[in-house]
Order: sequence, then structure tokens, then C-alpha cells
Amino acid sequence: MKTILCYGDSNTFGTATRPGDDERYEPSERWPGVLQKRLGKDWTVIAEGLPGRTTVHADPIEGRHMDGSAYLLPCLRSHRPLDAVAIMLGTNDLKRRFSVTPLDIANSVGVLLSIVQQSESGPKSGAPKMLVICPPPILDRFGERPDIGEMFEGGHEKSLKLARYYKTVAKEYGAAFLNAGDVIKSSPFDGIHFDKSEQAKLGRAVGEAIGKLGW
Repeated sequence: MKTILCYGDSNTFGTATRPGDDERYEPSERWPGVLQKRLGKDWTVIAEGLPGRTTVHADPIEGRHMDGSAYLLPCLRSHRPLDAVAIMLGTNDLKRRFSVTPLDIANSVGVLLSIVQQSESGPKSGAPKMLVICPPPILDRFGERPDIGEMFEGGHEKSLKLARYYKTVAKEYGAAFLNAGDVIKSSPFDGIHFDKSEQAKLGRAVGEAIGKLGW
């Protein structure tokens, strides 16, 4: 039996692109659930998605607990031994309040990879294999959620530049890389979340990437 931890934000949590607050796709519809079906009974998929989670930033409005680097180590240790860790974060770093560059967002993902490397959470207290997933670009139109548009003002242009920096950082830390933007698109409903069909596509793509890690 192998175990993979999927560490992310609202798109790993499964926030649905439907009208209404706090709506969430069913477990089997979220990409980690699709990944579980793709990998089969020999794997356990652990979904750790928190809406609003950033890479390394304590959010002054939504809370300090949004800092993904602060929770990552205890999360890794509590679920060990882990064979693999998939990280998909960075979308919330695009919020105007953080004023960070695409390069800084990618380097913040590098901070997370360093934590994984040193976590002793893999088999025999080693390091798990790592997969960096670059989120797809957010849209420049936010459909029925103009409030999101205000929070992410200027984020679309930054998001278009993330993939090349993420790929470089993944290589630097010996992680596999998946550009989700090659597979899926953000929803026109709100510009940042994934429609159910895109969740399914991403789950299958992650499964394919995990299968190439050399087990």
C-alpha cells in the first residue's frame, strides 16, 4: 500500500462552481477522489485542501492559518509514512494584498519543497517523492463573483507566467512537474475555481504523473 498527500487550497478542497456559499463537490468528484480511482486500491490518497491557503503568507484578513508553510510539516508528520506529496498552491498568492511577483510565488513553492525534503515523512524516515502542480491561469473575468475580481486584480497577468518558474523550481528540488494549465482551465463562473469536468481531468492527469515517478 502506498500513500500520497495532496496539499492545496480550495481547488483541492473541491469548492464548486455553483451559485451559493460553501458548496463543495462530492468526494468522488474532487480531483483527489478521481486520483484515488485512477491509482486504485493499492494507494491511499489524502486530500489536504484549505480554501484561501497560500504558499508562505499569513493572510492579514483571512487569518494566519492560511500560511501553507506553517502547517505543512505537522501535516506531513501526522500522515507519515508518505510515498509521495503533490503540492498545488499559488493561486491565492495572486491576491492583490500580497503584492508578490510570479518568481516569488514559485520560490515560495520551493520553500514548501524544502520542508518536504527535510520532513523525514517518507518511507524509512526518508523524503517522499514530490510532484509540483502549477495551477492553471486565473481568468481576467470573474463571472458572477466581482468580489473575487477585486481581490485578484492584476492576478491574471501574473498567473500566465507561473508555469515556467514552477518548472524551474521543481527541477531544482528534484520534484516532478505538471502544468495544470496544459490540462484544464479555470471556470468562467468565478475565474479561479474548477468546474466538475476539469476536476476530473486534473485527477486523471495527476494519476498519470504519479505513475511516472518510478515505483
